[in-house]
Amino acid sequence: MPETETNYQFEIDRDKLEVRISRIFRTTPERMWQAHTEPKLLMRWWTNTKIDKLDLKPGGEWRFVSNANGQDFTVGGQFKELEKPKKIVRTFEFAPGHSILETTTFEALPNGTTRQLAVSKFANLDDLNQMSKGMQYGAEPGMELLAQVAESED
Repeated sequence: MPETETNYQFEIDRDKLEVRISRIFRTTPERMWQAHTEPKLLMRWWTNTKIDKLDLKPGGEWRFVSNANGQDFTVGGQFKELEKPKKIVRTFEFAPGHSILETTTFEALPNGTTRQLAVSKFANLDDLNQMSKGMQYGAEPGMELLAQVAESED
């Protein structure tokens, strides 16, 4: 595929209680969908993580256990909407009682590229302020790992 700019963007909108992360990938929406839903691909870009549960249907639960600095922590939630290969809507509980509504869309662009847009909607400003620092720190390296997986042929 031709080279293209990744157009990585990370935006915090405190008025809307949202974090928006966007990037263009050199692959199709179908491949982006696979990278987000197939366990063998997920684990290649969610490093140091194992899938505890992944029930890909509306109302289905997901739970991942990650290890950072020798300590396990669990994140998870419930799928609200799955529109293959265009959209995944799920809750994302990052701490007990603290949940985000996360909508990830995959938009086909010219030259076989795809724009992924992830919008995280927070319940309150305190949660947004607490989570956005870590999100900002980890988002770009995470997108690089996702690109390696999604843009590869295996």
